[in-house]
Amino acid sequence: MRERGIAAVREKLAKLPRSAEQTLEEVRTIYDKATRAFPLPADIAREDVTLGGVPAERLTPQQARKDQALIYLHGGGYGTGSPRSHRHLAGDIAKRAGVVALVPEYRLAPENPFPAAVDDALAVYRDTLKQFAPGRIAIAGDSAGGGLTVAVLLAARDAGLPMPAAAICISPWTDMTASGASYSERAAADPLVTMDGLVRWRQFYIADGDRRAPLASPAHADLKGLPPLLIQVGGDEILLDDARLLADKARAVGIDTVLEVWPQMIHVWHWYWPMLDEGERANAAIAKFM
Repeated sequence: MRERGIAAVREKLAKLPRSAEQTLEEVRTIYDKATRAFPLPADIAREDVTLGGVPAERLTPQQARKDQALIYLHGGGYGTGSPRSHRHLAGDIAKRAGVVALVPEYRLAPENPFPAAVDDALAVYRDTLKQFAPGRIAIAGDSAGGGLTVAVLLAARDAGLPMPAAAICISPWTDMTASGASYSERAAADPLVTMDGLVRWRQFYIADGDRRAPLASPAHADLKGLPPLLIQVGGDEILLDDARLLADKARAVGIDTVLEVWPQMIHVWHWYWPMLDEGERANAAIAKFM
């Protein structure tokens, strides 16, 4: 029987090479190997599609309602990650919610810096609106994808597009200024995200650009008009205060916002749901919110 629990996850992470010691291509390759460790369940069909000119995967659970969709924006610091690294996570949430998942392969930095990821996510949303009613769409993402989730909502709002029914941010990276106290207070507890790592990804994505630009740091944006928001963050991650800041800013302008801080959990613990009970429960909570 496979050992479960956050201690087992931490033990496995401790054996992996640190991303700071690897080239960008090495990090990307290792991340995509998630398809071997966590394969897509057999009862979820996968199809390559194009949405608004952006390559993507369509994941359809057997019991999915074909008129409801989840756009899932993968994490990876805007420089790594893909549908391959995150299909097991997006598929599990979609299966629990009984909807179709659309997972875009948005362009990555540094080859395609800000705002390429936002432009791609907006193109995907525009195309999805042609296939699904806005009230039948949810948008979710983890880490950088969590920040991108809010950014695409802001871009869609400013473009006059209707809002989706809901949005979900998992361990979101929303503040490029790195101003939260958790960056230092949780540094020893977080086994995944480091300040040095974030500086690397930030340089790839925005270089010397404005660290408070709304579409790069959505926690500093005017969030008025956005849909109901669920934010989940681990108690042991340095991005804890990014999630808190986003929740405070959303509530201040009247957005129906739920902030869940999961004790002892690490960055995007949902990703480990095949070996982590709390990951399964967090995914189930997202499906219930949807």
